[in-house]
Amino acid sequence: MPQYKQFPLPDTAEGLTEAEILTWHVKPGDTVAVNQIIVEIETAKAAVELPCPWAGVVTELLAEPGQTVEVGVPIITIDTDPGGAAAPAAPAPVAASAEANGTSSGKIGEEMPGGRIATLVGYGPKSGTAKRRARKDAAPAAAVAAPPAPAPAPVPVAAPVVQAPAPVAPGGYVPLAKPPVRKLAKDLGVDLHVLTGSGPGGVITREDVETAVSAPAAPAAAAASSVDNSTRERRVPIKGVRKATAQAMVDSAFTAPHVTEFLTVDVTPMMELRAKLKNAPEFRGVKLTPLAFCAKAVILAARRTPDVNATWDAAANEIVYKDYVHLGIAAATPRGLVVPKVRDADRMSLKELAVALDELATVARDGKTSPADMMNGTITITNVGVFGVDTGTPILNPGESAILALGAIRDMPWVVDGEIKVRKICQLALSFDHRVVDGQQGSQFLADVGALLAEPGIAMTY
Repeated sequence: MPQYKQFPLPDTAEGLTEAEILTWHVKPGDTVAVNQIIVEIETAKAAVELPCPWAGVVTELLAEPGQTVEVGVPIITIDTDPGGAAAPAAPAPVAASAEANGTSSGKIGEEMPGGRIATLVGYGPKSGTAKRRARKDAAPAAAVAAPPAPAPAPVPVAAPVVQAPAPVAPGGYVPLAKPPVRKLAKDLGVDLHVLTGSGPGGVITREDVETAVSAPAAPAAAAASSVDNSTRERRVPIKGVRKATAQAMVDSAFTAPHVTEFLTVDVTPMMELRAKLKNAPEFRGVKLTPLAFCAKAVILAARRTPDVNATWDAAANEIVYKDYVHLGIAAATPRGLVVPKVRDADRMSLKELAVALDELATVARDGKTSPADMMNGTITITNVGVFGVDTGTPILNPGESAILALGAIRDMPWVVDGEIKVRKICQLALSFDHRVVDGQQGSQFLADVGALLAEPGIAMTY
């Protein structure tokens, strides 16, 4: 007998509330195996591939590419006993309880307490009771508790009413329509945002979409569109990495008191050392960039000024000093700005740092940086120099106390021993949290970084 199971969107990272469906790797009718990748989603942190928790046959995809889905909402239905001969039964809805969003240490495919199957490592039901996430358009509690009034007589609806798009509320306005209707509207070029649904609760039906296609456009509306500037604008929903980055920057800017200091440095000796090392046998095949030298300088300078590698813990009323460096590197990707970390960078040699930075950049550009690789950093470098920019005023990553901007390296006139010569010049900018780092400490750290880049041999004294 057919056994229908629905797979709810899991929390793939701590605190995840929603994700966007990027690409389905299966379609209805496909046979799937346990742990087979079935869909790629984009969370607020990264793109993540989800494995299938069961073996069986896909019967329905419950979300379309580009659709944003809340954690716990089913995204696919699978028949785990496709050989059954009985008539198909309606798939059982996923309960909005602790079992829908819980976490535990179950293995993929393993049955967990409560009868559920673990779908991700560390994913499954947990004990206790969780409250159902309230819908954004839910009625007040008092109205829900009141006894239902008699249903009014149905009013015939000849055609859907076309109206101006509803204002976009925080989080984005989402028209009520089933996935097949959304697909039909997409194929026919109908914007669901401008339709009023005739279905129960304002749900847009297939008939609404078809009527909108056959209805002639009003002459007045056509005339207005010719002078409407909105026809020359593009609207892109704020979601995924862009949404998370924006919120993090706002939180940081209005929580930590930022101070930014600048330093112009003659890095000619560093560039000469780089040229020598590139020809050394041990660096053959290694992409040795100025960023690697800057990373090494930041790590060494942090030893003398540990405050820049500390965290302000407001909840505990403590400053947390860290005896390790998880170095964040701001990276521009097609999905937006991400800051992956080089773990325990303070234990790495210059060569190991160069290799790690190259691998980190490649993974980030491919959009494959995992959520875990973007968490719990201690200090960050943003390399604006790759864009030909001299410097900037970087904003701290939440939870960190310092961020260094590395500017472009240019040939410029510089005074050396009383004579003007052409040298390799770079500008540095350091932003720090003034709650943790005093002006003297920030200035000392920036001066140390500059000295290490201006004369790499100083590293021997650290």
